[in-house]
Amino acid sequence: MSPFCDHCGRRPDDGDHSACRTARLMEPPRYCPACRRRLVVQVTPRGWSARCAEHGMTAS
Repeated sequence: MSPFCDHCGRRPDDGDHSACRTARLMEPPRYCPACRRRLVVQVTPRGWSARCAEHGMTAS
């Protein structure tokens, strides 16, 4: 399990994350799950990419 939620940036044990899981079905991540930094997100017709300054790029 990641130390942080990639949608809201909070710890997994900090409240209910069911809304985050639902949102992530349609949206890219907003926070790095490893360090909680805000991601630079780019959405294109073919998918999305998200970049953390510390941990690099992830994509759909």
